[in-house]
Amino acid sequence: METVLEILKITLPALLVLLTAYFVISKTLKNDQDRRRQETALQNVKVITPVRLQAYERVVLLLERIAPESLIMRVSKPDITAQQMHILLINTIRNEYEHNLSQQIYMSNEAWQMVNNARVTVTKMINNVAIQIPPTATGNELSRQILEEMIEMENDPCRTAIEFIKKEVARVM
Repeated sequence: METVLEILKITLPALLVLLTAYFVISKTLKNDQDRRRQETALQNVKVITPVRLQAYERVVLLLERIAPESLIMRVSKPDITAQQMHILLINTIRNEYEHNLSQQIYMSNEAWQMVNNARVTVTKMINNVAIQIPPTATGNELSRQILEEMIEMENDPCRTAIEFIKKEVARVM
């Protein structure tokens, strides 16, 4: 019995020291892992935030470029037919959109949906006006009709999308 008692006197303190060391080391390792995770997250934020802001900037530029008033000013050419102007406008919108498709990765689904809705609305409006004018019309007549249609619209789809994006950027920052 005395031998067992002597063995217990030696092993119990050793077990207590071992358990204490285990818990201290495991807690230290967990804290270190958490600190590294936080550092990585902070680094990601430092890298991703500027890229996201740049994406928002590019999308606002897209919306500004497909807004009918600026689109017409940019692509208008003298002495073209309404049909040629119509094709030029639609192709320009399509090219601008395709050039900026990758920006949706950095935006919320709602923001990208607003951009897409603005593009679709402007395209539909241009198509509707192009259908309504006579085939002999000039590009200037088509442009004038499109601008009149824009004035009559209750909400400018591009401005609405830009305002939404501005609010989203304010939340991100």
